Amino acid sequence: MQDFFDRNDEICRFLARYMESASELPEKLLTANLSQAQAMQTYWCGMFRYLQDFMAPSWGAFNSFMSAEREKHQTQTPLQSLKDYMSLWEFNLLVAEKAQQHGLKTITEHFSRQMQQAFAAWLNTIFPNGGEDIVQFSAKRADLMKLLVYTYPEAIQAIEPEYGFHFEDGRYRKVAESERFYLYQVLPRDKNIEVREQDKPILIIPPYVLGPNIMAFLPDEQKSFVHCFANQGIPTYIRIVKDITATEAVQVMTGEEDCLDTRLFCEAIHQRQGQALTLCGYCQGGFTAVVNLLSGELDGLVDALITCVAPMDGTRSQGLVEFLHLLPERFREIGYATKTLPNGNRVVDGKLMSWVYKLKSLDQENPITAFHRDLKLLEKGQSISKTAAAINYWLLYDIRDLPAPITMMSYDSYIIPVTADGTLPVKLFGRSLNFKRIKEKNIPWLICCAEADDLVEKASAVAPIDWVEAEVAIFPKGHAAMATSWSLPTSECSLDRCFLDYRGPVRFHLDLEETRKPQAAEPSGPESSGAGSPEDKPSKSGTKAAKSPAKKKTAPAKAKKSAKSTTRK
Repeated sequence: MQDFFDRNDEICRFLARYMESASELPEKLLTANLSQAQAMQTYWCGMFRYLQDFMAPSWGAFNSFMSAEREKHQTQTPLQSLKDYMSLWEFNLLVAEKAQQHGLKTITEHFSRQMQQAFAAWLNTIFPNGGEDIVQFSAKRADLMKLLVYTYPEAIQAIEPEYGFHFEDGRYRKVAESERFYLYQVLPRDKNIEVREQDKPILIIPPYVLGPNIMAFLPDEQKSFVHCFANQGIPTYIRIVKDITATEAVQVMTGEEDCLDTRLFCEAIHQRQGQALTLCGYCQGGFTAVVNLLSGELDGLVDALITCVAPMDGTRSQGLVEFLHLLPERFREIGYATKTLPNGNRVVDGKLMSWVYKLKSLDQENPITAFHRDLKLLEKGQSISKTAAAINYWLLYDIRDLPAPITMMSYDSYIIPVTADGTLPVKLFGRSLNFKRIKEKNIPWLICCAEADDLVEKASAVAPIDWVEAEVAIFPKGHAAMATSWSLPTSECSLDRCFLDYRGPVRFHLDLEETRKPQAAEPSGPESSGAGSPEDKPSKSGTKAAKSPAKKKTAPAKAKKSAKSTTRK
């Protein structure tokens, strides 16, 4: 009988709660509808903004297209032009179809997830159980949309003082200058760390189109490629190209001039430090560094090489090559990506070049997918990280224009493969360039690539190992991860230590320095037990430094084998 009364009381309490919630239901529905309407309005504003940002380079593309076509029409027949335009229209339809498919899939997944959450909130409103009701759900959605569409752009703009290089802040030394470049020494961010001037120096060559600031991503957050070297006390130098819009010498710069300026800076570093240096290039900067080294102009100045996600044979980046092959041959020329400056010089539009890479990867880079990706990121954390803001600042505001002759060298490497004997498709000073020269000069080479890189695919980055012996390090994530995620000293693949069978570029350079120093006599007694061996000493990041592959002979071999399997047979 007592059980009957207990159940009856429970039913009565449930009915009382239901009647109370039912009386509040009209007010809750009105409030939820207002919040939902506000969220949807902000949602579509955000979608259109992302679409506008994505399509912004199209105006420059149209102007470049019309300029190039005015010249083409003088050499092409009307019938041939008509055939080419029909092929271009077919290409555009394929690109649009790809974007539409992935965009609709993203929207469907987003609203399916929202419907499930809304239904659960609706049930909690009718039958309260302490969970999120429809009012809370709608308000949360409205706040999330405001965060993405209004607050996020403000955070991106606000990160500028912390992002990249600020050479006026006193943490860099201007060492040399040419008509086209500056040479700066990067000082440790921690004032308690002193530069070991007697140690082996390194010169870093950043990419042209991506700009140098990605090399000093967030230095105060310890996410900086160049500071990962400098903070170890390594004499670290970086070559900075002058503003192309204001410097005519940069606008018309050739590969030979790039090489001569690099030699000038290497000589300045050699004079300061009294020894040969390590040359390190990132992305296009890596290709430039290798070409300069193969020319012979840097002989006696550079005795070690590091390349990071650098396209050594662009024809092995199948994604971009296949995309270019879909484009009618008539429209594959660099002239379709150039713009004319007020002084009449023509340069390659950096925004247009970056747009081409987005078009290649429209499954991930179309504006609809990008909008929902950022929305999902904020939905998980409900906060804006400095890393996310800095990456977006880089992509939106830090893309640079390029000299046409320099771009042509990279373009040739993507359409003409390296020959069977290792000869590159470009020349400097009229000289043929062959990878085998690295082996002849006995220059140690570390090739770093990214496992998920869809811009410079792994097979392209490690192509030289078909002709020379080089150590390969394969990092997780994508193209910019070494400059962002892995430049953090506490990350699992930090540049200054070993991971898996690989070692990072900073570790590689430090090990080169160790081989230069005379080996101390092996101690006897308790100290020789290994308890205080260098491998066990904490690194500056506060964690133990991993054993160097320089002492573990199997590591480079494994790395090479893993990388070689990705190259084209």
